[in-house]
Amino acid sequence: MKIPKSLLVDPEKNSVYGAFAVAVSIWAFSYSVIFGQVLILAYYAVWLPLILVDYRRFLRQLSSAWLPLLFAAYVCFSVFWSQAPGITARTAVQYLSHIACAYVAARTVSVRTLTLGALIGIFVVMLYSLKVGAYSEDVLDGSYNFVGAFASKNQIGFVASLGIYFSVVYLVFYRRGRLSLILALPVVILSAYLLALSHSATSIASIPAVLALVALLAATKLLSRRYRRVIFVVGAGLLVVAVFAALNLGLMDFVLGIFGKDSTLTGRTYLWEQGWTTAQRSPILGVGYGAYWVQGFAEAERLWNEFYITSRTGFHFHNTYIEALVELGFVGAVMISLIILRTLVGHVTAVIFRTWQTEPVILAGVMVLLVIRSFVEVDILNPYIMGSFLLYYSHFKLARVPVTRTRWAQAGFVEPGGAQKPALPG
Repeated sequence: MKIPKSLLVDPEKNSVYGAFAVAVSIWAFSYSVIFGQVLILAYYAVWLPLILVDYRRFLRQLSSAWLPLLFAAYVCFSVFWSQAPGITARTAVQYLSHIACAYVAARTVSVRTLTLGALIGIFVVMLYSLKVGAYSEDVLDGSYNFVGAFASKNQIGFVASLGIYFSVVYLVFYRRGRLSLILALPVVILSAYLLALSHSATSIASIPAVLALVALLAATKLLSRRYRRVIFVVGAGLLVVAVFAALNLGLMDFVLGIFGKDSTLTGRTYLWEQGWTTAQRSPILGVGYGAYWVQGFAEAERLWNEFYITSRTGFHFHNTYIEALVELGFVGAVMISLIILRTLVGHVTAVIFRTWQTEPVILAGVMVLLVIRSFVEVDILNPYIMGSFLLYYSHFKLARVPVTRTRWAQAGFVEPGGAQKPALPG
């Protein structure tokens, strides 16, 4: 039996396959460390073969992806100055292929299908973590936190916060009767429960801010573009004032105290200092992608020992930009910052200055969540993690891939930017 291409690559018709592919990806991002390479192969298997199904789809407006492709190329070229070239070569190829999968996903999966697949995948991931039921003690602050099947409370906190976010946006923007409610409610309840058990301050603090922003962007649908712009300017001004007050009037310490944190952010500020000092030794190009946290290297071993990381893996500077400075230097840090900024601004301005649509609102919320976390976590610089997949998916969604002439003609519409073609006789 021949399967129509549209059921695999057409965003309007492939909701079943697309949701399945997203769910498989989330499972791979969450538990590939536990179940090994089979999940990574499954992740590749649901995305890369789609290129062979309709390669022309992925060549349209490929130039719009120049910035992520340039960054991926720079990451790969860092092997030439890396202090651990073997590790850099392997992880760079993994990161490049990871970006390629996100590109395929952006060209074939709508935001609605992404949301649906995320709900399914996150629910299964949360159930498995609940079944494992592991707890871990944080030796730095003495807290005892739920980690499930993850390596840390911040990882499960991130997945749980995404579960809450996608549940809410699905109910608000895509609900279709009671079936949608039955699908989303268990996810949001379980995610909220596990988020509370994890005590992940970053995830708990960020999700209300993100939902508030999405509510504000959703409300702008009722306004004309002129008033949207006014609200945007006023809101941006208030945000600057709030940040200034938080940094200079002691509000930051007050907020941190609510979550049981001090001004050192559980040792993060010390890590930032160490990272900044290290970055000064190779300020332009860095030490090479993935070439700092290497077993046997003195600086990495010292920090693992100071922070009681007995596994000597899976650690970072808890700041995306400092991590980028250390591994990729000023050049790499600027490039990843531009990708983040371009994606965030692109989706926010699409809501404010263009015809109101649901997809930019949802992806703007995703980007705000990633931006908030980027100052205290590293979610977007590694392959096979949910944060980097969502970043590049959101970036590639900025490009408007044109509909082919034949599809417009078959539907009986005038081609965009063209004149009506007279029908041929016969």
